[in-house]
Amino acid sequence: MIPRTLFDADLEGFRDSVRKFFEQEAAPYHEQWEKDGQVSRELWTKAGELGFLCATMPEEYGGVGADFRYSAVIHEEISRAGLSGIGWGLHSDIVAPYILHYGSEAQKQHYLPKLASGEMIGAIAMTEPGAGSDLQGVKTNAIKNGDHYVLNGSKTFITNGQLADVVIVVAKTDPKEGAKGTSLFIVESAWAGFEKGQNLNKVGMKAQDTSELFFQDVKIPETHLLGSNEGQGFFQLMQELPAERLQVALTAVAAAEAAWEWTLAYVKDRKAFGKPVAAFQNTRFKMAEMKADITAARVFVDRCLELHLEKKLDVTTAAMLKQWTTDLQCKVMDECVQLHGGYGYMWEYPIARAWADSRVQRIYAGTNEIMKEIVARSF
Repeated sequence: MIPRTLFDADLEGFRDSVRKFFEQEAAPYHEQWEKDGQVSRELWTKAGELGFLCATMPEEYGGVGADFRYSAVIHEEISRAGLSGIGWGLHSDIVAPYILHYGSEAQKQHYLPKLASGEMIGAIAMTEPGAGSDLQGVKTNAIKNGDHYVLNGSKTFITNGQLADVVIVVAKTDPKEGAKGTSLFIVESAWAGFEKGQNLNKVGMKAQDTSELFFQDVKIPETHLLGSNEGQGFFQLMQELPAERLQVALTAVAAAEAAWEWTLAYVKDRKAFGKPVAAFQNTRFKMAEMKADITAARVFVDRCLELHLEKKLDVTTAAMLKQWTTDLQCKVMDECVQLHGGYGYMWEYPIARAWADSRVQRIYAGTNEIMKEIVARSF
């Protein structure tokens, strides 16, 4: 095996703590959360007490000042355990960094400690019914009116949408412009005119609350613009997307590793024609192929994690990483379902859930077709 040199004894100790937390506080309840369509808020507050939320935020804003490796551990353990309802990655490592990197001091002081404690749950509203990966096609608008903006429009497929207390909203402040007319706003769900639509019934990730959001004449104080001026939104989005795509890749490889382990145990135990399924050459070869692919993916992810820690992970590399690892994740899940036979299609088996959960990875954070386009433009 190729050692993971980025993770020292302290980080592995942290991993053990995270894993035990999930075993005790999440795994026994996840099936119920799938029926509920969301996890309990209690899980968020318990995580906040233990420093599992917004770990990379500076201590003065309620975090513990850890580097991104600690977040990587949390992402991997959520994925490895199949706890796809837990939307901490978006909350801690997408929403909070936008406020940290582009927010005013007042915004940081007000929101980051609440996000770190779990008092507030965060979401980001990019996707619209008519605009997915093409963020320049956003129609939601925020028009200046005196000392506030008036927000109108709708968003869909919003992770943490039902539980969210604060949402970073992508909107056009100058609808006549494309990217240059885009801005980001910090919007609270309790404000008048902000409505949450239905919790969407997805193919997978059943315990993850994913919602439609509607804005009708929502008044946003001008102090809630993210950044010093209007029109900075598209730049801000492009700066943060490589980290989001790294996060997707981390979860993709961890999920593939877990699926491989489950399948190895199953084929050793399951018998066909009087011998274990693992004794058949096809099974051994399939397992060997997946092991090689997953190992290669792990090395790729860890190198990109290293680059991110050095602030050197560029847009093109992150796009390649996201596309390749999520394609591999779906390939591994399909192979593992096949090796489980009919039981692989049964919802009570973890592999069935993981197979259903994996498919969206090739769609969100920019579709894999868009990832290929980004890479092709770099030639």
